[in-house]
Amino acid sequence: MDNKKYYITTAIAYTSGKPHIGNSYEIVMADAIARFKKLEGYDVWFQTGTDEHGQKIEEKAKAANITPKEFVDDVASVIKNICKSLNVNYDRFIRTTDEDHEKQVQKIFKKMYDKGDIYKGAYEGMYCTPCESFWTQSQLVDGKCPDCGREVKPAKEEAYFFKMSKYADRLIDYINTHPDFIQPVSRKNEMMNNFLLPGLQDLCVSRTSFSWGIPVDFDDSHVVYVWLDALTNYITGIGFDADGDHSEQFKKLWPADLHLIGKDIIRFHTIYWPIFLMSLDIPLPKQVFGHPWLLQGGEKMSKSRGNVMYADDLIGLFGVDAVRYYVLHEMPYDNDGTITWELLTERYNSDLANILGNLVNRTIAMSNKYFDGFVSSTGESEDVDEDLKKVCTSAAKKAKDKMDSMHMSDALTEVMDVFRRLNKYIDETTPWVLAKDEDKRNRLSEVMYNLVEGICIGANLLKPFMPETADKILMMLYGTERDFELLSEFGIYKSGTKVTDEPKVLFERKKLEDVMAEVEKIQKAQREEYEGSVK
Repeated sequence: MDNKKYYITTAIAYTSGKPHIGNSYEIVMADAIARFKKLEGYDVWFQTGTDEHGQKIEEKAKAANITPKEFVDDVASVIKNICKSLNVNYDRFIRTTDEDHEKQVQKIFKKMYDKGDIYKGAYEGMYCTPCESFWTQSQLVDGKCPDCGREVKPAKEEAYFFKMSKYADRLIDYINTHPDFIQPVSRKNEMMNNFLLPGLQDLCVSRTSFSWGIPVDFDDSHVVYVWLDALTNYITGIGFDADGDHSEQFKKLWPADLHLIGKDIIRFHTIYWPIFLMSLDIPLPKQVFGHPWLLQGGEKMSKSRGNVMYADDLIGLFGVDAVRYYVLHEMPYDNDGTITWELLTERYNSDLANILGNLVNRTIAMSNKYFDGFVSSTGESEDVDEDLKKVCTSAAKKAKDKMDSMHMSDALTEVMDVFRRLNKYIDETTPWVLAKDEDKRNRLSEVMYNLVEGICIGANLLKPFMPETADKILMMLYGTERDFELLSEFGIYKSGTKVTDEPKVLFERKKLEDVMAEVEKIQKAQREEYEGSVK
């Protein structure tokens, strides 16, 4: 492969506070996709970041008696630390307060205005401050915001508007002729039937009722409103220039291959964003995937309920790779996933401590016991070996196919199936029985070689999902990282290699009562913090 490019983005996190695991899981998902694409040989650019302007932030900063910039600096730092703790390896962390972004947003606004796509008017409607959205009376649900269910207030202000209807037919045609553009398909149907086909209203793209935003440079009583500011990060972050003087990086990377976002903001990414791009005369991204939510025991996480789970607490109890494994494995393609402390403990013990950790430790222990750690292929194979080799060598393609269709949980299952099959192989070949018969020594050696080779294939495929664990396994076996193509071959491990004589336990089994005792401390601290904040 000639290093084809792959550009992936997440939604940028709103800097109103510390994100919980339901927010953070998207970044882990994107990181796993980016790492898998690198494993396949792609030249990957992975961008994430923070959305830092708006009325809500202005109000929170005022309540905290600091400037909005100080407030977002603090939260952006927290979000970067969460990325670091989750072992997320992004290429750029863009902030909408970055100078290069702000400058381009002003130029983009002016270009759209000069083109006649933006005009000045006045907005009157019901306003939801948390969502920073205006709604008509008919859009409200039980008199409240249709997005978040909170109170709305009547508001009127002068504003600039974008002529959405000008591009609506073109967007409908594009979606119909590009079936992979919006995924899953259920999201596409929702956008078409609920928004596009009934007719688009023009979009408010500036505000005058607050000042924490990028000023409209030709009318400084206005600041650019959230979606035109936030969405354009996907192009400004790689060197888009509204005057046409794009960076080489932009020319190479755009259009994006994947915008990975939560299902709650699919409308902004599949209606507003493509229309903005049409206005700018640049291509649309290849795919927008609206992933489901990760719910705590079936309900959304909230501080007031005291059911919020944060990445750092989860990592403190289970380790980073166990958290990555859980959120990637438990998230269905189209439906919401569930996370609870009990389920996490169960999955940790059954999959990680038992299937994976136990396999690696048993294999190393037997290699040391029977051959002083030396792993050698003798060629003395039997029929039972063929099925094992078939499972190991077919896993890469199966995992790739699942990743390509965004079925990440299924891809991870394909990888874990390698380890499941290796455990079964131990039961089938019974090395401890072979070890009692000197005439079976060559056969025993071949069995141990097959186990180590199979684990090395599995570890290479596991690396995008659980990087630290994969590295530990390869280090203990003195295995190597392999090119993707070589993962379909069996027998790459160098015969005669010596494995470690000091294996480390990858995952210690956990007792649920011990976990829940720690959880009670975490939740008590959360409740106290919440009660203190609302007094």
